[in-house]
Amino acid sequence: MKRIILLCLCMLAAWSVRAQYEAENKAFKAGERVTYDLYFNWKFVWVKAGTAEMAIHNTTWHGEPAYRTYLQTKGNKRADFFFVMRDTLENVMSQKLVPYFFRKGAEEGKHYTVDSVTFTYKDGKSHIRQSRHRRGRDPKFANDVTDYCVYDMLSILARARSFDPTNYRVGQKIRFPMATGSAIEEQTLIFRGREVVDANDKHDYHCLKFSLVEYKDGKEKEVITFFITDDANHLPVRLDMYLNFGSAKAFLTGVHGNRHPITSRVK
Repeated sequence: MKRIILLCLCMLAAWSVRAQYEAENKAFKAGERVTYDLYFNWKFVWVKAGTAEMAIHNTTWHGEPAYRTYLQTKGNKRADFFFVMRDTLENVMSQKLVPYFFRKGAEEGKHYTVDSVTFTYKDGKSHIRQSRHRRGRDPKFANDVTDYCVYDMLSILARARSFDPTNYRVGQKIRFPMATGSAIEEQTLIFRGREVVDANDKHDYHCLKFSLVEYKDGKEKEVITFFITDDANHLPVRLDMYLNFGSAKAFLTGVHGNRHPITSRVK
């Protein structure tokens, strides 16, 4: 009986933390698949560099219904001549968008790195276990226990897609902590306004524009600017990425399995 009571208390404590995380998914459903063309800027020349695909599937996590999200980028042979880039991101989260697991395998140039993050919830707190394995270096590990919600790259994107931007003001900042594989860092999204964006599927879209920024020595550094459809899907249409070796862009080429009609297309 004592064991059952302790188990129930642990479950209630975990639920209290998870309730802080939980959000209604209003934007997507399992079966959604979005594809992109990738371009790199190399010495002032834009080069078609490869493709990317993001897909969402149903799965289970410790017996509970969950979503599994994949984001894969693959460079072509032409781009490999300048810079090799192969990234695979994977995450598992609950159907209420609570993150459970994240993994990123990245081959960029001569570097290969695997970041892994596991999220658990007990004793009224979030427990985040992280590891980073980089070719030719000793692995790094981090264990954090926090009272607040922590996200990964894919779970924050899923959460952001369900935001209601109706009352957003240009310049408004949204701050959130994110696990990177080696540490928990505070990230900042800035709402930049609305624009019409040309995609690679022969359509233009009314979009919401956001910037993910970092602050170093009091200065703001743009990391990614992304444009999502100004409709109920909030699909990423274009991403501008500012990398250590230059810059890259991703343009939407197709979408299948979207949850809502795409009303943001320019007629």
